[in-house]
Amino acid sequence: MMIRYCLLTIFVMLVLTASYSQTVLAADPQTIHIDYIAQIPETRLSASSLDKIIQDRGIRGAELAINDNNTTGQFLNQQYVLNVINLSPNQNPLETIESLLKQGRQYLLLDLPEYTLARLNSIASNKPVLMFDVSGQTDQFRHDNCLPNLLHMLPSRAMRADALGQYFVGKRWTRWLLVSGQTERDQLFAAAIKRTARRFNIKIVEQRTWKHSYDARRTAQKEIPVFTQGVDYDVLIVADEDNQFGDYLPYRTWLPRPVAGTQGLIATAWHPAHEQWGALQLNNRFIKHAKRNMTEIDYGAWLAVRIIGEAASRTTSTDYKTINAFIHSDSFTMAGFKGRALSIRNWNGQLRQPVLLAWPQSIVSVLPNSKFLHPKNSLDTLGYDEPEVQCKQ
Repeated sequence: MMIRYCLLTIFVMLVLTASYSQTVLAADPQTIHIDYIAQIPETRLSASSLDKIIQDRGIRGAELAINDNNTTGQFLNQQYVLNVINLSPNQNPLETIESLLKQGRQYLLLDLPEYTLARLNSIASNKPVLMFDVSGQTDQFRHDNCLPNLLHMLPSRAMRADALGQYFVGKRWTRWLLVSGQTERDQLFAAAIKRTARRFNIKIVEQRTWKHSYDARRTAQKEIPVFTQGVDYDVLIVADEDNQFGDYLPYRTWLPRPVAGTQGLIATAWHPAHEQWGALQLNNRFIKHAKRNMTEIDYGAWLAVRIIGEAASRTTSTDYKTINAFIHSDSFTMAGFKGRALSIRNWNGQLRQPVLLAWPQSIVSVLPNSKFLHPKNSLDTLGYDEPEVQCKQ
């Protein structure tokens, strides 16, 4: 009789447990809406016909991260929904952002022209919204014009320049010829290179500006040797963010010297050849999802969505204040497949991360160099450290 009673008790408990589990699973999931706002700038004709114009850059990375978040979220009764808004060049992104804020949206991924970010203060200041810059590199927004509630996913120009500086100091290649284009973005990267040179005691032996407005494809073999002669240097650093001439510098210079910067050896957040620390698995999953290689803007968007998901899962909450506070806390870290834990620099909203140095077919190095020490985190040897920043978030 006692055995039958015990078996009956166990059966009742199992039924009650199953019923409770079904009730929990049947409950409506807590939904987190994430809006992706893209306004891809009009692309000028590149020097290379091999450069592809990717119209869905960033979006595919966000989609992959949404899938990752929902895989975890199903066990926590959390659901993530991505809303993509593609803007034409003549549309005003600020009107779209303002409309989303009025609807109560709290997580915005921004792939917008860099000048647009400077006007976010007028509509987003003191609003309960967390915005992620997934494509910008402007140092201004990390140094003297930090925007509230804006986090930067990609390395700034200063971080990229410092990565090159650390690598070349280690190689003792400390005499640089700086060649820059005439666009505003080229001048910004050139300024970051000059800052790095001062920081690491590197000598810029000369700066030259590429002023030719014509397509150099057929004349590069004649023009570039003449353009680069008359000066001795260890490395030619190029600042050509629009890819107008930089690809024609390697192997055509007057002296046999390496080329680095925006072409040649580049500093980047992500690269298809990156394989260490599980990166190969992420690259393969992305290729399966998007049918192309992952760009660094895809990686920036993937990071942004994963940061939201990581904070929501670790706090077991979908409350905005809870998630926002955790992301900005010292407790928040995240895996980024680059060998180090990623976190947020609270003084300027920059995502703290290693920087890859890459050639088109391989990874050359991952920075920072272990020889560059820092009292708190060696990742902060790249870019503007807290004492150098003139603004606070």
